Amino acid sequence: MRKIVLMMSVSLDGYIEGPNREIGWHLVDDEVHQHFNDTLRVMGAFLSGRVTHQLMADFWPTADADPASTGPVADYARIWRNMPKIVFSRTLRHAEWHTTIVRDLVVEDIRAFKAQEGGDLALGGAELAAEFMRHDLVDEYRVYVHPVLLGRGKRLFPETDTLTPLRLTESHTFGNGVTLLRYERAESATDTGRAAGTDPAARAAGTDVPNGTGS
Repeated sequence: MRKIVLMMSVSLDGYIEGPNREIGWHLVDDEVHQHFNDTLRVMGAFLSGRVTHQLMADFWPTADADPASTGPVADYARIWRNMPKIVFSRTLRHAEWHTTIVRDLVVEDIRAFKAQEGGDLALGGAELAAEFMRHDLVDEYRVYVHPVLLGRGKRLFPETDTLTPLRLTESHTFGNGVTLLRYERAESATDTGRAAGTDPAARAAGTDVPNGTGS
């Protein structure tokens, strides 16, 4: 089954944009951009909300026609144009470039989509990501931490009462200081405790003994 992968750039203090939606602090040089291209070109589809999709659609369809575009920028324009795109919106009426509009996030439909053949599904946009997380649909997090403190703005992760254990599977620092932190879903804290013989219920019963050798 393919995974839903949340990919977002954040400041060190956890913001995806400044208080006036500024993103000029994103440090995306050729090295970082090439990494994005190599990661995204093998995806099965891009999942986004209306605002994110329209921002992308305003620039990327013709970005490679600009003589000033560098190699990775022109390459990504082709990736974006050809990639199947799913946009979740109740107001968007028409979209081009291999785009399907979905009115509501239906959990059963998303799980069926994940079960299809193809590459993983790249998820973007804070509001849509929050909905996917609320329904426990995100399998992997790829967070790109940029070396800047914004102080305020829009946070990537909303406040929640849900504990989500994660396992670090990769970290990489690019030459410009951007750091990739890649996490996958881990066992729940309760399951981990039981597996390690440290479940609170077992301790209360006096059975928290390695290998069951106690008396």
